[in-house]
Parts: sequence; C-alpha cells; structure tokens
Amino acid sequence: MRILIAHEAAAGAGGVESYLAALMPALVACGHELTFLHATSRTASAPTRLDRGSWRSVGVADDGIDHVMAQIREWRPDVCFSHNMGPLDVEARLVETVPVVKMMHGYFGTCISGQKSHMFPAAQPCDRHFGAPCLGLFLPRRCGQLRPGRMTSQFRWAMRQRAVLPRYRALIVASKHMAEEYRRHTSPEGRIFVAPMFATESEPAVPRALPASPSLLYIGRMTSLKGGDVLVRAAAVANRTLRTPLTLVMAGDGPEQERWQRIARECAVDARFPGWVTGRERTARLRDASVLAVPSLWPEPFGLVGLEAAVHGVPAVAFNVGGIGEWLHHGENGCFADRYGDAVSLGETVAAMLNDEPRLAALGVGARRLVRRFSMRAHLETIEPVLAEAAGRIGVMLS
Repeated sequence: MRILIAHEAAAGAGGVESYLAALMPALVACGHELTFLHATSRTASAPTRLDRGSWRSVGVADDGIDHVMAQIREWRPDVCFSHNMGPLDVEARLVETVPVVKMMHGYFGTCISGQKSHMFPAAQPCDRHFGAPCLGLFLPRRCGQLRPGRMTSQFRWAMRQRAVLPRYRALIVASKHMAEEYRRHTSPEGRIFVAPMFATESEPAVPRALPASPSLLYIGRMTSLKGGDVLVRAAAVANRTLRTPLTLVMAGDGPEQERWQRIARECAVDARFPGWVTGRERTARLRDASVLAVPSLWPEPFGLVGLEAAVHGVPAVAFNVGGIGEWLHHGENGCFADRYGDAVSLGETVAAMLNDEPRLAALGVGARRLVRRFSMRAHLETIEPVLAEAAGRIGVMLS
C-alpha cells in the first residue's frame, strides 16, 4: 500500500514521535510505500526526527497547504494514517482527499483541554461526556490553564475535532480504556480498534543484575498532571525505611521542573535532573534503574515508557489510572500504590519493592516476560488490516 503518515511535527521528544520513529521503518520493511506529512516547519529542533528516512517528506508550514495537497493527490496514497494534528484545517483537507484512519494518542475531541482531568479540589480523572456544560466547570475545577480566552479557543478546537470523528474510516487507540472513551463520543457503528503499543528498546541478551544502590527513574514531560511533585515526596517517604537512601532520576523537562527541584531540596531527596535523554543515554538510564515510576495523575492513554523499562527487566510503580493497568499487572511486573494520588502510599509501595530484593528480582523477570506480549509484529497485525480495509484493499492483504 501507499500510506500517507500525517503528524503535526517533523520532530519531537514525546511518545508519539518515538512510536512513529519505530513504526515507519517497520511499515517500509513490510513492503509499503510511505510519504510523511507534517504541519510544522522542518527547521524545528528536537531529539526525534521523523522527516528523514526512506520516505518522502512534505511540510505544510514550509510549502503551504495547497501545494502539499497537490503533491499528495499526485502521489495518490491508498490511505492516510493520521496521528496528532493540531491544525484541523490540514485534517479537514486530508479527509476530503484520501481515506483516513486516525490514531488517537490523547483525548482529542472528548475534552476541552485534552487532559480528561481536573486539579481542584484535588487531582482527579474526569469521566464526563464532552459538551457545552464542560465550559461551566473548566475554570472552577481547573481542568486546564486558568485563562478564559484559552478555554474558549480549546473548546472550539475540541468541538471541531469531534465533528471530524464520523469522517474517519476507523479509529485506532492503544488501550481498551481509550476505546471506551471514544465509544462514548462516537456513533454506535463507529469502528474503533485497540492496538497496544510496543517496546522500541532492543531486549538485552543477558538479564541484568539488580543495581548496587536503589534508584527510582522518571522519564517524561514535567507537567502537573504527570505527578512529579507526588513522586518527589514519595521518594522522601521511601527513604524513611530504606537501608540506603535512593537516588531519584527525573529525565525530561517542562514547566514544573523548577518546582520539582525545589520540593526535592526541601525534602532532602537526592534528585538528579539530566534533561531529555535519548539514544544510548536513555537506554542506560532505563537499564540502571531499580524501579521505573509512572506517577501520572491524569488517565494515561497507555504509558509506553513502562514497556521500554520492562525490556530491561525494570519493574514499574504507578497509580492505577487510565490505560496503565493494561500493561502493569500488580505483583507480576510492578506494583500499584493503593491510594490514588497519595505520596505516602506511593512511597510506601516503592520502599516495599526496594526492601525486598528477591521480590524485586522476580518483578523484573515478570517485566521481561510480559513485555514480549507487546511486540511490533502484534501491533502491525492489528493496524495493517484496518489500513487495508480503509483503502479498499483488504482482499489483497488477506490473500
């Protein structure tokens, strides 16, 4: 098939970019031809680039939407596999030009902010059906930035995205949790498929030994809904009962970084902030961690970093929210804190894991065993027939 991959950014540092950087070469290896369409300028600088590979790349910001769409029509793709796309004018042009299968990596079209959470009176996932009444709750419940103008523009965008949902040939999501969310916001006959993520890290040939001293790793954006402040306080709680104080590594950046650093100093936690880590450094950070922390307070659509750590036999600790429970199985490859959003509960769970080395080792073995269920091949076996059917080529794919 000729597959047009659409994503807003030519380069980025998030999970979507990591996913596409692994998926696109795999699709080429399966015999598909690709063109990559991005909305933002190709001059953007970020760790993971998507506009370089054995595929053509076209950019709306660089060449203009009319010129890009003319190029797409000339190339004649069988199907478009669209991902994050903030400029909905681009998305609207795509659905007019080519059959589009959409992969939803967030709560787009089902929430004003796309976070599906509020922060007042306390952090809490939201299960409301998206609509105009959400405007009355957005500011009081702190569902996003406390800016009325921003709220209004985000609401209009989300309503436009929701209006496009029926025009997609199919939706693909990474978890059953996300499938349930979109079924609430689409017609009953809407076609939604679950394709769990896969680990992009290579499995080491030899299982690792437990680190000599305890360490806790966080990798991700530093925003309030990611729960980094809860994690720092949890590390302080864990240190009260650990024989050796742990080292907390918080890799990434974002608006909350300075506040998290300040909390670490106040709590006397040995916290390191190396910035974004990629390539070999990222692999080394994952391999050398005792436990991966995913302290998210928002309902993560999946939580790919958990699989990346599991490849190296590193178990995870998290709150059971969103799609995390679809890869983190309590007592098998990690542990859930029993009280959502509670630093004491999270810290006690971390300490219990680190203080019991035989159990920690068993969780690491369980992590490597479980991650093999989440393979690239399994992912492709789900998405290829969906793309082929949208393109009208399902008979060819199945023959």
